[in-house]
Amino acid sequence: MNPRRRTVPRGLATTAIALALAGLVVALDVLFPPPLPAAGVALSPVVIDTSGRPLRAFPLADGRWRLPVDPNEVDPAFLRALLEIEDRRFFSHPGVDAWAMLRALRDALAAGRVRSGASTLTMQTARLLEPRPRRTPGAKLLEILRALQLERRLSKQEILALYLTLAPYGGNLEGLRAGSWAWFGREPEALAPEAIALLLALPQAPEARRPDRHPDAAAQARARILRRLVAAGLMDHERAAEASAEAVPTRQAFPAHAWHASARALAEAGEAATVRSTLDLRLQAAIESQVRALAQAEGPGVQAAALVVALDGRAVVAAAGSAGRDRSGGWLDLTARHRSPGSVLKPLIYALAMEDGRVTAGTRIDDLPRQFAGYAPGNFDRRFRGEITVATALQQSLNLPAVQLLAAVGPARYAAALAVAGTPVELPSGGADEAGLALALGGLGITVADVAALYAGLGADGRIQPLAWTETAAAQNRRRLGAPLVSAAAAGQVLDILRDAPPPPGRLPGSLLSQAPAIAAKTGTSWGFRDAWAAGVVDGHAIVVWVGRPDGAP
Repeated sequence: MNPRRRTVPRGLATTAIALALAGLVVALDVLFPPPLPAAGVALSPVVIDTSGRPLRAFPLADGRWRLPVDPNEVDPAFLRALLEIEDRRFFSHPGVDAWAMLRALRDALAAGRVRSGASTLTMQTARLLEPRPRRTPGAKLLEILRALQLERRLSKQEILALYLTLAPYGGNLEGLRAGSWAWFGREPEALAPEAIALLLALPQAPEARRPDRHPDAAAQARARILRRLVAAGLMDHERAAEASAEAVPTRQAFPAHAWHASARALAEAGEAATVRSTLDLRLQAAIESQVRALAQAEGPGVQAAALVVALDGRAVVAAAGSAGRDRSGGWLDLTARHRSPGSVLKPLIYALAMEDGRVTAGTRIDDLPRQFAGYAPGNFDRRFRGEITVATALQQSLNLPAVQLLAAVGPARYAAALAVAGTPVELPSGGADEAGLALALGGLGITVADVAALYAGLGADGRIQPLAWTETAAAQNRRRLGAPLVSAAAAGQVLDILRDAPPPPGRLPGSLLSQAPAIAAKTGTSWGFRDAWAAGVVDGHAIVVWVGRPDGAP
């Protein structure tokens, strides 16, 4: 038989077998894909301020801290060291480093035991995505196959980002950012040599080298990494010696600025790894400091809350939900609790009366004893001024004129106006009619946030919009006109009256308002001195401050 004739079928058979194997590999790859979640791995949300500074991080539901990592935002020195220690040929191999495997096999045969590993960063990422309780040959083979699958689906940068997000750093810490924050209190964008070395050592044995539990082991592992970096020419001897001499760090708290406001921003954003809030960290710190000082000055058991809202987009630029979580009731977001507003909503009654054409700033009105169907309100100082202007009545926060105007406007219309504006209020069980004219003097419940929204509406030509805690919501507000509460003319008249008012004697509730120029401000005190308020509009912002006890006691 002609040998050439036999060669052709053999070649065809070889090709067919190769194609079949390739098809089998592809089929298995499709049928058994790597465990890459469709929506990505679950991440701890981080709320940032308008400049990108972290405000507060939130753990996952199971208590783990896992923060997203972008390799472009990691110290390049750390990335160079990572590749030197873990995977020198990361950017050239297909997920498995054959040379490293041969070296590891040679070392193991020479020593009679495993001396060095050959796991690439891709293989380690595969193991992190699909952890197994035991390191068996079968598990190693699966790890290799998964690494090859990852390389087919992801870019090198995506694999690196995934590794940096999932690498363990001891306890409930996952990912480089979580490790950097917890052990060094900072982002990994600029790391000292001692931080680089420890953050490289921890994923190799995260529990055995935890600095808070095993400081000696952590220090020794860090020193070994430093020596390897010196040998690789990535660090000089002197700097490595200095880094080795540094104390092993203790665990630090994650960022927890704007505790309550960050939670509001996260709730508004829904599921998001990074939430860009409307808050400004520097102003937030100042507000928190002022509110804390105010509550401390008032004595134990007293709390305070404050909001600063930009009229543009109704962006909340600073918010203190309490004077501190170490004070009674401090864990509550007191900007969201319904309290009696006292006189702080009187400007709205005046604005409604002005919109109806019933009064102007110069209209004369009586401040004299009077009964309204058995209801006989008095003034705070128990004095009456006689005939005065509407402007004077509002500036001095007199009760009789406010009740008269509410009687003219109608309690039901006043409550309806608040409802139309999107501001929910708590009314007695019988509704506005039963509450009657007491609404003028605080006979309803409203939150600090809603008072801020209303004052922001007065400052924005009488139109109300919901407060925005995220940049996305603020941008949406800017595209909308807002719901009408009162006319622009009525809102302007009321603000002019308040701007012309002399400052009240003594200190305003909080020095937040004391330095503000030309502020249109109003104070309020609820019955029994349970709540003290100050609210105003100034320089394109609405500001509200509340002081009281969380349980409503006097």
